Amino acid sequence: MNALAAKAVVITGAASGIGQALAKAAAARGARLLLADLNAPALAVLAQSLTEAGASCFSQPCNVAIPDDLLALARAAEILLGGADVLINNAGVALVSPINDTPLADAHWLMDINFWGVVHGCQAFTPQLRTRPGSAIVNLSSVFAMVSMPTQGYYNASKAAVRALSDALREELRGSGVQVLCVHPGGVRTAIARQARLGDISSVADSAEALHAQFDAVARTSPEQAAAIILDALAAGRSRVLIGPDARLGDWLFRLAPARASAWFSSLARWQRDRLARAGAANSR
Repeated sequence: MNALAAKAVVITGAASGIGQALAKAAAARGARLLLADLNAPALAVLAQSLTEAGASCFSQPCNVAIPDDLLALARAAEILLGGADVLINNAGVALVSPINDTPLADAHWLMDINFWGVVHGCQAFTPQLRTRPGSAIVNLSSVFAMVSMPTQGYYNASKAAVRALSDALREELRGSGVQVLCVHPGGVRTAIARQARLGDISSVADSAEALHAQFDAVARTSPEQAAAIILDALAAGRSRVLIGPDARLGDWLFRLAPARASAWFSSLARWQRDRLARAGAANSR
C-alpha cells in the first residue's frame, strides 16, 4: 500500500493513546475512517473533531471481546465505506499482577481484549479485505512478545499470541493481496499504565504512583511518533516494525540470547527502578 488517500481505514481502540494518534494521522493522509472504541463518549468527541477538520469519519462503539460487535463493525464498514481497505487491531489493556496470584477473571479479561479481540477483528474483516487489492491488517503486539517481565505474565502471553497469530495469518494470506503488519511498541506515553488493573505490585513498585512514575520514565515515544512509524511501515509494505529504543533493545537481546533476554531486560528494569528511587529520596531531603 503506497498511500492512504481515499482508503477506508478501521481502527479499534481509537478513542485514546496510539489509536487516537493513528486516527488523526490517517485522516491527515487522506483516509476515510471508521473508528471503534468501548468508550463511546470519548469516541464521539474524536469523530466529531475529525469531521469538523474535514475528514470523512464515522464511529461505532465496540467491545472487541464480543465477536458480534466486530461482525457489526465489519457490516458498518461495508455500508458506510464500501468495505475496509485497512483494519488496525489496536485495542488493548494492561494487567500488572503475579501469575499465581491473579484472579482468573482478570486474566480472561485481558486475553479477551488483547488476544481474542485481534482474532475477532481478523475473522470479521478478512473476507472483505480479500476482495480489495492492496488491503492490510495491522495487529498491535509489543516488545513484550519477545521479552517477558515479572507481574506482566498475562500481558506478555497475550502479545506473544498476537505475534504468532500474525505470522500464521500472513502465511495463510500470502498471494491474496492482503498485507499483515505486526507492530511491536516499547514504552509509549499513553494512559495504559494508569488504566491497568493492579494486583500485588510489591515486587516491582512501592505504590501505584511509583509504578506509574517508572512507566513514565521509560516511555520515551509519543503516540504521534508511534502512529507515524506504523503508517510508514504500512505504506512500505512491511510485515514487522519495532517502535522505540526499548523495543529495539528488547528485540536485540532476544535475538542475541533468547533464553536469557527476559532476565537481562528484567535486570535493566530493576536498575531503572532503583535509580528512580534514589533520585526520589535525594529530592525529598
